[in-house]
Amino acid sequence: MFRIARCLPRGIGFFVGFCFAASAFSQAYPTKPVRAIMTIAGGADVVARLVAQGLTESMGQPFVVDAQAGAGGAVGADMVARAPGDGYTIMLAAAANIVGRQYLVKNQTYDAVKSFSPIAKIADTVLVIITPANSPFNSMKDVVEYAKKNPNKISYGTSGIGTNHHLSAEVIRLMTGIDWVHVPYKGGPPVVTDTMTGQIQVGFSILATVSPFLKSGKLKIIAVNNASRYPLIPEISTVAEQLPGYEVPPGWMGYLGPAGMPAPLVHRLNSEIVRIMNSADVKSKAANIGFVSSTSSAEEFAALIKSNLAAMGKLVKAAGIEPE
Repeated sequence: MFRIARCLPRGIGFFVGFCFAASAFSQAYPTKPVRAIMTIAGGADVVARLVAQGLTESMGQPFVVDAQAGAGGAVGADMVARAPGDGYTIMLAAAANIVGRQYLVKNQTYDAVKSFSPIAKIADTVLVIITPANSPFNSMKDVVEYAKKNPNKISYGTSGIGTNHHLSAEVIRLMTGIDWVHVPYKGGPPVVTDTMTGQIQVGFSILATVSPFLKSGKLKIIAVNNASRYPLIPEISTVAEQLPGYEVPPGWMGYLGPAGMPAPLVHRLNSEIVRIMNSADVKSKAANIGFVSSTSSAEEFAALIKSNLAAMGKLVKAAGIEPE
C-alpha cells in the first residue's frame, strides 16, 4: 500500500490507502457479538432469527436477536439511532417504524433519514384485516356500509400510532368518509386477542401474527391489505378489490444500522443478508408465515425510504391527520 501511494498524487494516494483500510476493516468485522434488535412484534421474529442464524454461521460471531417492539417499534428504533455506527447494533424494522411515525407522532426522537444507515430491504409483509368469527362483517364493504350509517360505532385496533395499519385505516377513512375509532396497542398480538374476544370490531394485523389463531375458529380475515392477493389464502380479496382506488401504504421490512456506518461494512452486511433471504429454505419459511422475500441493495433501500417519506407526507396532508 505504501509503494502504491508513493507512485500516485498525494490526494489519490490517500484515497487508495483509505480504501484498503476500509476493506480490511470490513473483512475483519465482526470481532465480537452483534446486537440485532427486532422492532416488529409477532411472527417477524421467525425471520429475524433465521437471518441471525445465517449471519452467525457466515460471519463467525453471534448475531443476537433482541426483541424491542414496544410503542410500534419506536423503542428499538430509538436504541439503534443512539448507538454508535460501528456495525455492532443493527435492527430489523418495518416501514411504519421508520416512515409512518415521522409524520404521525409528536416529539419524534429519531429522523427517518438522518438517524440510520439503510442496509437491506428483505421482504414485503402480508397485512390482513380481521374481525371476530361471529361478526356480521364479511368484507370491508360491510364495515364501510355500517360505519357510514353508524359513525364512531366501530373501533379498530392497530399495533400503534403511525404504523402501516394505522395509516391504512386513515386512507380508508379518507376515501370513504367514514368515522371510526382508533385503538392503538403496544404491539400486534394484543390486537388479535381483543379482536377474538370482541373488545374491538376490526383488527389490522400481519398474517404471521394471525395465522396461529385462524384454526381456532375465533377469527376471520375479511381482506388482504396488500397490492395483490396472497397465494396461501387466494380466496381472500384485497382491500383495493373491495374499495376501488385504495392504495396501501408501504409494508416492507428491512435491516438498518445507526447513522455513520462505513460503506464497506454496510455492503458486506447487505451481501450476506440478501444471500440468506434468497436461499430456498429461508424464503419458503418466511412465505409460510406471511413475509414475501423482496431484497434490495443498500442504495435502493435508501432511495425507497426517501420516496416513501415524500408520498407519506402528501397522504398525511390530504387526510388532515394530526400527530398524536
